[in-house]
Amino acid sequence: MKHIGAVQVVVTADDFDREPTAAELDAIASETPLIVAEVELLDVQISLLDRPATEWDTRWLRRARRKVLTARRELTNRGATVPGVVA
Repeated sequence: MKHIGAVQVVVTADDFDREPTAAELDAIASETPLIVAEVELLDVQISLLDRPATEWDTRWLRRARRKVLTARRELTNRGATVPGVVA
């Protein structure tokens, strides 16, 4: 019987199979407030899809938008790059 072996030295190692580096984790941690604010804005927008907005809903939406803008401003002032925002 013939032995079947791997032709390449590393068969299973791939860039997608590795853990995030410390720098990548730091970048994610620095962008977390913006991510949370954007998710909150998305939640508000989704909740207002099937009904007309009342005065309270308008305030809720405006507050969520301000949180996103504040988080983007703080992230930009720290010198980090904000995805989707051209400086």
